[in-house]
Amino acid sequence: MDQATIQSVAAVAAATPDGLSLWALFWGAAPIIKLVIIALLGASFWCWTIIFHKVVRLRRLHTTAEQFEEAFWSGGALDDLYDRINNRPQDPLSAIFCVAMREWRRSTSKGLASSNDSRGTMQQRIERVMQLTLDREMERLERHMGFLASTGSAATFVGLFGTVLGIMNSFQALATQQNANLTVTAVAPGIAEALFATAVGLVVAIPAMIAYNKLSNDLNRYANRLDAFSTEFSAIISRQFEEQT
Repeated sequence: MDQATIQSVAAVAAATPDGLSLWALFWGAAPIIKLVIIALLGASFWCWTIIFHKVVRLRRLHTTAEQFEEAFWSGGALDDLYDRINNRPQDPLSAIFCVAMREWRRSTSKGLASSNDSRGTMQQRIERVMQLTLDREMERLERHMGFLASTGSAATFVGLFGTVLGIMNSFQALATQQNANLTVTAVAPGIAEALFATAVGLVVAIPAMIAYNKLSNDLNRYANRLDAFSTEFSAIISRQFEEQT
């Protein structure tokens, strides 16, 4: 390595603490790279907002579901439980119970439980409204999950786009240099900007993907819990029909 190259490398190393800090890299980047980094940071902020909201929401839902199931299986009259929570179901589990009980009361008040054919139609209608309520509640819970998935899969490529732009700027700076001894100092800032954009993309993508997989599993388990309750309650309604025969 000749003396001129050594001096160039030493100059870059001396400038690193200030010139290649994260803040300096951002402000020294080209406008399009700044836009890429700002977009990634904005996506990261929104992802963390979604993650925090989903985690808190699922914890509350499991707590209220346990309270409802305790009241449901306590042996008390289901009509009393329905009258108590009908106007303010606090979670999807109680909402499924309320729509089923509401359909049950509406049908029995019209005398639809008087014949076997009517009972079969009535039970199918109750199961249908429970399934529709389950689907609607899960759709609400899964809202914004697509943004997490998209960010987790696309943020890396957005960062790579910034990397490509940074490398292009570096080679453009290299092409304009008349003195070959200044090559290192000309290329280093652009390469650093490129790597910075890649790092930001990874920082955004990795948590988003991990959170998406974790929350998806939690939501699937909760959906299975709702489906199991719907099946059990449908069996209870079926037994009620048999007792009225």
